[in-house]
Amino acid sequence: MRRQTMLRKLAGATLLAATAAAAYAQDFPARSITIVVPNPPGGLVDTSARLVGDPLAKVIKQSVVIDNRPGGSGNIAYQAVGRAKPDGYTLLASYSAYHTGNPWLMKDLPWAPKDFTPVGLITVATNVITVHPSLPVNSLKELVDYLKKNPGKVNYASQGNGSLSHLGTELFKQQTGTVITHVPYKGSGQAIQDVLAGQVQMFITTPPSVIQHIQSGKLKALAVAGKSRHPGLPNVPTTAEAGVPGFELEAWVALFAPAGTPQPAVDKLTQDVKLALEQPETKARAATQGVEVRYMPPQALGSLVKKELDYWGDVIKKANITLD
Repeated sequence: MRRQTMLRKLAGATLLAATAAAAYAQDFPARSITIVVPNPPGGLVDTSARLVGDPLAKVIKQSVVIDNRPGGSGNIAYQAVGRAKPDGYTLLASYSAYHTGNPWLMKDLPWAPKDFTPVGLITVATNVITVHPSLPVNSLKELVDYLKKNPGKVNYASQGNGSLSHLGTELFKQQTGTVITHVPYKGSGQAIQDVLAGQVQMFITTPPSVIQHIQSGKLKALAVAGKSRHPGLPNVPTTAEAGVPGFELEAWVALFAPAGTPQPAVDKLTQDVKLALEQPETKARAATQGVEVRYMPPQALGSLVKKELDYWGDVIKKANITLD
């Protein structure tokens, strides 16, 4: 009798929990959602957050607020979201370099990848290898030859220590056996200004930051670091086509919720984000901004994070990079 009573209570509790979860999913979201961006306005991460934010607001029939919190190599935003109430109303627009690079670059990181629950990948952007026109090269192979003949004499810009432009160029150095001097900046704005002025000769970055300067002839684009050519730069070869196979560099932006967010809320967000990204106007807008909409569900995103944590850990150790 006692066992039957316990089983009945357990079944009742399970039914109650399932009913509560269903009710939560039906009512969620009941107010605005905030997407915290670890970068200033402009650039890949902010562009991607706004790209999904507008159609998402229409899908959920609630406002979506973009909250830019740059600084600390992304840590200000990551820490804020990691400590936010896990109710699905605060999300992080996570940048691949921060998410999979910072855990290796900083000993006292104020957050960990386990502090976040995957919601979905939203965009990816290949990188383009650009140089100032004053550099006497017109192809990627010529650039590699020039760098080998002039070790350490060419400077490269990055968006900051630990950014993908930093880690990616270190990977380029490792794969091509070249020596290039690193000049870090705080974001892409000042970096681009100095590259355009010729004070720094090389910059590997995502197309949204430089595509207009390539099209105007103020920068030379030598190769796209992806499997296929970029639609906005159809005349720029891939690294494989340009004679440096194996070097590929892709940045991604994904949405994460604080760990502990109720599964019904995560499921609803995932469904709504996917629907927002599938809208024709979303894809058209992405194309004009040089990014690719590429949805990935939570489980696959979690696997991607694990894979890239291992990959970039090896690159960072070989280059002996640290931010501490």
